[in-house]
Amino acid sequence: MESREFKPFGSVSALTLGGGGIGNVWGETSKEESIASVHLALESGIDHLDVAPMYGKGEAERVVGEAIKERSRDSFRLTTKCALGSLPDEEVYDRFNTSLIRSLDTMGTDYVDLFLLHSQLVENDHESQKPDSSFVATGNLTTLKSFYDAVVPAMETLKKEGKILNWGIGPGQEEAVCDVINSTTPPDAIQCGVNILNSLGAIGYASIKPNPKLVLEESKKKDIPILAIRAVQAGALTSKMDREPHPSGFDHPDFADYEKAQPFRELAEDWGESPASLAHRYALSIDKVGSVILGIKNREELIECLEAEKKGRLDTEQIYTLENLFN
Repeated sequence: MESREFKPFGSVSALTLGGGGIGNVWGETSKEESIASVHLALESGIDHLDVAPMYGKGEAERVVGEAIKERSRDSFRLTTKCALGSLPDEEVYDRFNTSLIRSLDTMGTDYVDLFLLHSQLVENDHESQKPDSSFVATGNLTTLKSFYDAVVPAMETLKKEGKILNWGIGPGQEEAVCDVINSTTPPDAIQCGVNILNSLGAIGYASIKPNPKLVLEESKKKDIPILAIRAVQAGALTSKMDREPHPSGFDHPDFADYEKAQPFRELAEDWGESPASLAHRYALSIDKVGSVILGIKNREELIECLEAEKKGRLDTEQIYTLENLFN
């Protein structure tokens, strides 16, 4: 597998095994199959595992802990996360530290290579911050003020304590994320949505009109190391959605994207490639993407991604065709 430059780790495998699938976020899978998938990933050259406590209520971290217990810690990299929301500044470090210690204990390790804020950053005057706001996802939003006043100092303290080696952020309101990218305290790494729909689907709730490409391009300009997420946009860029819509309707944008993506599936067929394979190759072909995080839930899906990576990057003409498919 291709090894790519990635400043926080030195280098990283082109593919990263994400924790959503092995944590039953993208449909049911057995613990045995999830553990087998981690083993296959590591044996196939993937050297980065990306999990979070919220994936399957800790199941992804438990699976990883079981899979890595006989492996040398320096043979792979680990990322985990912590959701914060709108805590008082004085409680931020304790929330991070408590969550992190639990994650370390679950996975049987002393440190993680990358620790991510798993809340979405928003500007201080974001709609959710107004007294009469009816914004539905307030509990998973963190303002820029809280970020600069409390999150950054807490992350740096965890670094000094040796519990984390690097820290980063994920999606959020694009204006807020770009503010951080251009600040004097930028993250060591960032997770960006990278797909031909330029969509974050159900997790794009912090913005009125989500535009993940804006964050991607700003990260490139400032040389912020990039981990690509949502390559298949929660299944929208695959042959079929293999799960039922959530009763709450929160994932409606993912299913709407699936309908929108029909021309992509037709193009993939014309090119003799599965939609999932082509979608992953697109993300792998984007300049300065360090690694593409996979949402697979079993070995069959993993093998398809491994084969896609082996096919190599798309050429300029193919990328142009894909990026103009929905214009």
